[in-house]
Order: sequence, then C-alpha cells, then structure tokens
Amino acid sequence: MPATKRALRPKHVPLRTCVACRTTEAKRGLVRVVRTPEGRVELDLTGKRNGRGAYVHESRACWDAALKRDKLGHALKVPLQAQDMDSLRAHAAALPAAPQDGQQKEHDGIDDHQR
Repeated sequence: MPATKRALRPKHVPLRTCVACRTTEAKRGLVRVVRTPEGRVELDLTGKRNGRGAYVHESRACWDAALKRDKLGHALKVPLQAQDMDSLRAHAAALPAAPQDGQQKEHDGIDDHQR
C-alpha cells in the first residue's frame, strides 16, 4: 500500500444561467424548459429530456420576466405557441408570489445593481 493518499477532488457542479435575470446558479436550483424535436415548448422537471433547453429560477419574478419579454422563445429559438405559453403561465401562477414573513428572502429575479 502506498504511504501517501491522493486528495479527493471536489465534485463538479454544473452551472446554468437563468434566462430572465442572467444570474448563474447550480443546475439543480433552476427549472429546465425544453424545445422538443416536434417544436413544442414544455417543462422538463428531470433535466434530461431530449431537445434544446433553457433555465429559469423557481421564482415568480423570473418566470414573469421570462414570459413577458419572450426570453424563453429567444433562448429556445422558437416562437412560443399559445398552448405552450398557457401551460408555462400556469406553472408560473402556481409559484408563491413573495416569501412569507419570518422566512429568508429567496432569489427574486432582480439583481441588486438593477434596483
């Protein structure tokens, strides 16, 4: 047995950028939206579906910005169809609007330099 042990390398954490607020975060902290090979735009909760993907924070502010300014359509390089937009808006509406009192403030989709 060798007398020296090799130091373990830290595990690689994939980073992705939110299309709405342009901040970088671990891939697991974002929701993937995918353009399927058929041209539909759908949520990809597994993060492994086939197709071109874009990432958005799990906050209503980021979803509202991404849908309002068509940032998802631009990132996915496809115009969003009405039925796809409706399903994405339904997902955004299910998100909490703001953190409740007594809880830590989470990411709101707006950087401090944008305020």
